[in-house]
This record gives sequence, structure tokens and C-alpha cells, in this order.
Amino acid sequence: MRDARSGPPAAPLAGYSAPARVHPQLHISGFDPRAAGGRQSLKMELRGMPQDCAPQLSVQLRAELIPHGSLRQQFIRSVHGDWRPVFVEFSSRGKEHGQYQIHAEIVSKADAGQRQWECTFVILVPRVDASLSEIHRTFLSTHKNVRVMADDAAIARVSGQGGHTMDIDVTARNAGIAHLDLGAPPGKVDVGYSTIAWDEDLIEIEQPRGGPSHPHPTLAASFINAAPENGACRHIRLFAMEEVSFGRFEQAEPEADVLLHHFSAEGPDAAGLTRRLSGRHAVIRRTRNGFEIEDVSRYGLLLDGAWPGKNKPAPLRTGMKIEMSASIKGIVLLEVSAVMPHGVILHRIDEGARAECFVLLAADTHPGYPLPRHNALPKATSLPLLMHHQGGFWHIDQLTGKETALAPTPKQEKLSRVPAHTRFASDPYPEHWIVRSGAAHLPPAEAPA
Repeated sequence: MRDARSGPPAAPLAGYSAPARVHPQLHISGFDPRAAGGRQSLKMELRGMPQDCAPQLSVQLRAELIPHGSLRQQFIRSVHGDWRPVFVEFSSRGKEHGQYQIHAEIVSKADAGQRQWECTFVILVPRVDASLSEIHRTFLSTHKNVRVMADDAAIARVSGQGGHTMDIDVTARNAGIAHLDLGAPPGKVDVGYSTIAWDEDLIEIEQPRGGPSHPHPTLAASFINAAPENGACRHIRLFAMEEVSFGRFEQAEPEADVLLHHFSAEGPDAAGLTRRLSGRHAVIRRTRNGFEIEDVSRYGLLLDGAWPGKNKPAPLRTGMKIEMSASIKGIVLLEVSAVMPHGVILHRIDEGARAECFVLLAADTHPGYPLPRHNALPKATSLPLLMHHQGGFWHIDQLTGKETALAPTPKQEKLSRVPAHTRFASDPYPEHWIVRSGAAHLPPAEAPA
């Protein structure tokens, strides 16, 4: 028997080729940097994804170019196994020329568990006066790994045997001839003319095992300020859902997530005008373009004094006034004090202004770094920056970027923009005894040991 260490390994059998490993990739096309300052659409396609992933994948994009800094869409698999492409619209109008990162996060939630892939690619926003040759030269230097030119009646021949991913730029001009022979095995070969397209490798991120890694997972919570000063709210009520319903305050079997009282000069009024709120009065949900509100009530609501119509969603914007209801004035009046990429902040501007405000966050959504800019009223900028991630609520220090998991501990006063005498509770209404779907939630002071 011949010792394998005595010489080079034997050649493989004729006609045999080892199967190439397929790597998940995000194919990006449709980008035209010549349209500086104009509206553009990126086409994104999935390739090489595992067959055991979910038939519907969520993709979240974060970039300064994207409206509101963040966008969430869905990749849907067809009956033939390929994926329906996703289109992302953005505009570089008013943006400084240079490179902008776009971070993509793709999540599969199947019966076998959650899997996640990520990639980051760069979009070039050129100067408005940049020539076409300058734009393409910049792009080719960063994306193409083979470039062949045939000029002045020259002949360029390019042949490849497949098995690897290769971005090739072939140019023939001034009577030049270019011959491209890929010799690839049966499969899909993309040949593009006068377009810019490329592939980005998707890197799978290891997911934590044993459920959420947050030490105190919850979808609703609150900050309680025992001694509010300078117009601060006693309760900051936190909710993390893709859709949050607003409705009448009920201690037993409430229909809504956010429970609203009418406030008079004496305080909350459980009867009276509160009864003119529907059990489910309005719904605020996250969409691909931001956040919207929808009237689902019997009594209506007004947005900046106008009724949008029942079951007709309207986009939220900073400074918008929300009045419930449309027929009786002064029951509940809210103001949109901030619209962030990952959430909305609402302040009461009625008699309940000192009692409560509401922070609605997209569940399990990180705003990304650098922290995206957004328009906010002064009363919203004075609040701590929060997010919901890995099953629970987090505090973000806007100066250092430090993230602190929130839990019912007495250490909240050390966090930025959290005033003294403030505690965190894993219940949005810790001062009340609320019975939801047969489960009673007692205030901490009354809860049995």
C-alpha cells in the first residue's frame, strides 16, 4: 500500500467535482449613483438560504439614508423555493457626498428555533457634479475583483471554470472585442449591462439558547417617579408591541393595552366622561414607513382637529394632537412628542399631563448605532432613551452608548435622564389591581409575600 505521505494526493476521478458549498448571500441591484439627490430603489434578493428556514423571513435595515433611520420588511418564499425580492426606497437629497452604511438583519423564526443572518454594505453618494466615469471607477475599485479592458482594436478573452463567486467587469471600446466564457456548471449566471449589482455574504449569528437573554423579560412596564419635579410625569408607561391598542380604563378584563382615564382638576375620574371612551378606541401600529394610528371606536377621534374616518389609518408625526373622542371635547388629549425609528412617545396635554405619558416601542428592535436622529419636542428629549430588545426593556446612555437591562431594582437613579426617587416596575399600571384574562396584577404594596 502506498503511503499517502510519500507524495502528492492522487487526482480525483475524471468527471467528478466536489459539490460547492453554498453560502447565503444578499444580491443587491438597481443602484444608480448617477441619480445624486434623487429618489432611488434598491432591489434585494436572497440566494443560498437553508431549506429548513422559515417560509417568511423578516429583514430590518438600518441606515441614515432610509427614512426614519430604520425599515422592516418581509422576504416570502414561493412554492418553487425561491424568494420574492424586496425593494427599498431612499433619497440622497440633502445628504453629504460619501459612503453610507446599510446594515441588514434577517431573522428566521421556525419551529426548530430562531436563526439570524447579518451583513453590512456601503452605498456611494457621489458629488452632484461627478462624471459617470468617476462614479464607475469608484464603484469598481470597491466591488469588482476582476477587471478586463479591450481598447484600440484589442481582443480580451476571459474564461472561468466556476466554483467561486467572482465579480467581473469587462469593457470593450474603440473597436475592441471582448469574449467572455464562464464555463460554469448548470445554474444561474448573472450578466449585467450598464447596471450596478453585487452580492453580499450573509453571516449567521449564533442565537442565545434557553430563551431570552434579558434578565427580566416583559412586554409592558413603567417608571414610577415618587416625587416628580419640573413638570415631570409620575408614570412613564412602556409598551413593546407591533400594535398597541388604546381604550377605556377597566380594572376587570380590559380590552385595550393602554388604559385611559378622563382627568379632572381633582384627578382621574373612573366614571363620568371616561365611559365615553370605547373599550378599544384607537390602535397605533408600526409600518414600513413609520407609525400610524387608526380609529376603531364608536365615538371617533380627532387628529389635529379633523376626523380621519373610522378604520382609516393615518401616519403619526411629531406635534400631532390626538383627541378622544370626536363628539365630546376634553375627555383625553394626547400629543405626539417624538416619532423615533423604533418607537413613539405620547404626552398627555390635558389635566392628566403630570400623571402619565406613554412610550410605545417596537418589540425586540435595536435602534442601531450610531443612534439615529429624530424630531422630538423638549418634553420627549428630557426622557431616558429606551429600547426593547431580547425580550425586555433597556436603557441607553446617549453619551456613552452603554446599554443597561431594566429590572425591578433600586439602581435606576444612576441612569442618565432618570430622575431621583424613580423605580422600575414590570407592570404598566402598578398602582392599580388589573385583572387581565383571568390573571390579577396587584400593586406592589398590596401584593402578597
